[in-house]
Amino acid sequence: MGVPCVRVAREDGETTRQRLADADLVDDGYDITVADGSLYVPVTDPTAVPEEFVVVEFDAPVRTGQTMPADILGFDPSYERIGTLVIIDEDDPERARAIADAIVESDLPVDGVLNRASKIKGEQRVRDWDVLAGETTAVVHREYGCAFELDLAEVYFSPRLATERHRVVEQVETDERAFDMFAGVGPFVVPFAKRGATCVGTDINERAIEYLRRNAERNGVSDRVTAICGDVRDVAVEYEGWADRIVMNLPHSADEFLDTAVRLAGDDCVVHYYDIQSDENPYGPGEHAIRNAAEPEYQVSVETRRAVRSYAPGEQNVVLDARLTRR
Repeated sequence: MGVPCVRVAREDGETTRQRLADADLVDDGYDITVADGSLYVPVTDPTAVPEEFVVVEFDAPVRTGQTMPADILGFDPSYERIGTLVIIDEDDPERARAIADAIVESDLPVDGVLNRASKIKGEQRVRDWDVLAGETTAVVHREYGCAFELDLAEVYFSPRLATERHRVVEQVETDERAFDMFAGVGPFVVPFAKRGATCVGTDINERAIEYLRRNAERNGVSDRVTAICGDVRDVAVEYEGWADRIVMNLPHSADEFLDTAVRLAGDDCVVHYYDIQSDENPYGPGEHAIRNAAEPEYQVSVETRRAVRSYAPGEQNVVLDARLTRR
């Protein structure tokens, strides 16, 4: 049976494998294979693979001697990996325990298994976890050449947004001034700084800001990162007209902060505005909100309208890249 693989020319194989490995996308359960002049790299989540790569179904051989959770369970469980932790989302405690035991018994390189025990809640956007294996919710996650220390019980973090973050990061130029209004542990700020930008990240979660500072140091960019714990609406007074690029990744309520984003924007500023809307009109409400906040002081040009992922039945998590040019 075919498995999702990235197909590339053999001469690009190692570079591609490394990029996928940095994003924690290489499926260790199958062999990387050469066939018909191409290299096939098995991937764990085809939806998270950067759009520049071609994903195909390919009959990659199971890695010899490696036992996977599906081999033990008799079915293929759904899970995701953050560093050396495995995350599952199971309502049935017995099924959750069986999956966790199989993951531990398998040859996957993991230190623990967590089951989601609540939805994301509160202003600090954290959730409860059942620790089914191991002893911690803390981990170091690697993504496109950056390493992020975090504790899932204390901060919000989604590995599923790795491709979207990388898309934005690749737009950043040296000497830009970038402001992340809801920065978390730094998955935008740190790679921005590695590309040479001067960055400010704010968050109301004190622990997230502590991790952001540690991650900036871990990745060698602490000299280009300012991390501030507080409400961005209060912090903005110190940075009015400062930003060349603004990230607004708070999709349920980013519209409430657009007036602040306009205060932060310089004469020519790109705003990455994340939203959750219905399939029927995924981009219209966000574009209307941006124009309502920025015009007539700024000319607004929406450069990208993109669906990031399906959020719920009938709803999409989308992003608008909007350029604000002061009139």
